[in-house]
Amino acid sequence: MNKELIPLIKDAYQERNGILGYRQMTIKLNRKHNLTVNHKRIYRLMKILQLQSVCRRKRKKYIQSTPEITAENILNREFTATHFGEKWLTDVTEMKYGLEQKAHLSAILDLADKSIVAFVLDLSNNNELVFKTFDIAHKEYPDATPLFHSDRGFQYTSKAFHKKLVDAGMTQSMSRVSRCIDNGPMEAFWGMMKSEMYYLKKFSSYDELETAVSEYIEYYNNHRYQKRLQLHDTVRVQTLSESYSCIKKVMPTFTQSWHHRAFIFSTVYLTGSTSIFTSTDLFCLIEIKSSSSN
Repeated sequence: MNKELIPLIKDAYQERNGILGYRQMTIKLNRKHNLTVNHKRIYRLMKILQLQSVCRRKRKKYIQSTPEITAENILNREFTATHFGEKWLTDVTEMKYGLEQKAHLSAILDLADKSIVAFVLDLSNNNELVFKTFDIAHKEYPDATPLFHSDRGFQYTSKAFHKKLVDAGMTQSMSRVSRCIDNGPMEAFWGMMKSEMYYLKKFSSYDELETAVSEYIEYYNNHRYQKRLQLHDTVRVQTLSESYSCIKKVMPTFTQSWHHRAFIFSTVYLTGSTSIFTSTDLFCLIEIKSSSSN
């Protein structure tokens, strides 16, 4: 009986590219050849033949950590700032190099001029990555006490990070759960950087990716911005922000729509589009409101 089963087992094993274990092998042979072989016999024979089923790759289990610290969404999508160091946004994004190897980029963005205040690229997405990014920014601007906004990633909800913010005199703000738009300008920067640099080539090594990231952020902070600010300088942006505040007082019924438009203004300004609305647009609405009142 065993001599008859051995070639059948070998053929079935090769036919299915080694995926059959002894249980599936037993079912297949009994059905195909009208046998009544016990699974224990098939197990012994496969063990003698050193035939093992291909192990199914175990999926990595991710255990969602319980936040130690959470904060309200104080920023509340108010993506404008009148001066540097008033509001900072932060986030971590994933990049790949080589054969699907992963790297993680952490950055802090200032909402006044949309500049990258600090950034760190590392192989691990851990507390050290975020803490190091914060330490660089705080060391560079020790007197800055911005509203510090992030998502609810495990690094930002740790007690250790919260203590760093408190010690630096900063106020913590967090996006709501599953509301990436609450951190809109930061997400917009990731999209811009990836479309203008990351997606344009394949990076064969970590060093190559690190160099490209550093060069792009240097370009973004010191060249891309300078070109745009010739048309839309910081003073003009601050003037528009002040105009927006005035209009909210003059036109209270437009508050909600203007809040939405202020967000569009912030996003469009970040992307460098020439379709940014001007102060003329703002004061036209004042005239409309005035004429409608008369």
